Amino acid sequence: MNFPDIVTLATPLFIIAILAELAAWKTTGRGRYETRDAAASLVMGLGSQIIPLFGAKVALAALWTWVYQFRLFDIPNAPWAIVLCFVLDDLRYYWLHRIAHERRLFWATHVVHHSSQHYNLTTALRQTWTGSLLNGAIFTTPLVLLGFHPTMIVFVFGLNLIYQFWIHTEFIDKMPRWFEWLLNTPSHHRVHHATNPRYLDANYAGTLMIWDRIFGSFTPEDRAEKPRYGIVKNLGSFNPLVIAFSEWINIGRDLLSARSLRDAVGFTLGPPGWSPDGSRLTSKMLKERQARLDAAPPLAPAE
Repeated sequence: MNFPDIVTLATPLFIIAILAELAAWKTTGRGRYETRDAAASLVMGLGSQIIPLFGAKVALAALWTWVYQFRLFDIPNAPWAIVLCFVLDDLRYYWLHRIAHERRLFWATHVVHHSSQHYNLTTALRQTWTGSLLNGAIFTTPLVLLGFHPTMIVFVFGLNLIYQFWIHTEFIDKMPRWFEWLLNTPSHHRVHHATNPRYLDANYAGTLMIWDRIFGSFTPEDRAEKPRYGIVKNLGSFNPLVIAFSEWINIGRDLLSARSLRDAVGFTLGPPGWSPDGSRLTSKMLKERQARLDAAPPLAPAE
């Protein structure tokens, strides 16, 4: 069975959808677009497709071809196997995505996607230039070892990426209740992109929302608290090079300041925001601080 490159095939649909959302924004005033931000997202998306061609995709193909020789099962390219592969790959994506928020080494690649302070369909295309080799080698290789052919895995992950495109919008409020329970939606993903303390570290799903419900990371969107998008400390730049490499540069600076092996490990494998003396704020610390504020009694009115 030949598997098409469906992400490339879907690209014209992405462009049409972005133009339609842009026109709807111009007409209704709903949603948020900023020309420089949208342009930066498109450049990041283009780079994410071109740059891996110069090494990462070749290296991954060689690794997976070699590992496939030692597969545990001979899984055929049958429809049932594609469905099973999609579900397992979606579970793989959940844990990759979660670890990318919990461990700084992986956050350095994923922060690119969260760096926009706007939430629209162009944000879906704001992707990393540096993460494909590391993420693919660590998190996808086990599926190859199980016996799923690499081309099938690439195909189902393409389906997952295409699904996630449409959820990057503020034009859709809520889907039907059964849909919201089972699948990722714009409402769930707006929470994921928000920097509000109560929304941090939540809703890591790719397509199936059941993983967040099973593993305790689900947070619903509260209409009383509108999401604020971006990252805790925003970049303040639309330069694609800054967007792509700023966190790697920050890690390098921190490692140069490390005074012990503990510091070096914390700066790379600790949560984003970790520091030896606790002077910086991690997501957990921000959430705990907000919880204390919410639990504090209201101040008495001044007399």
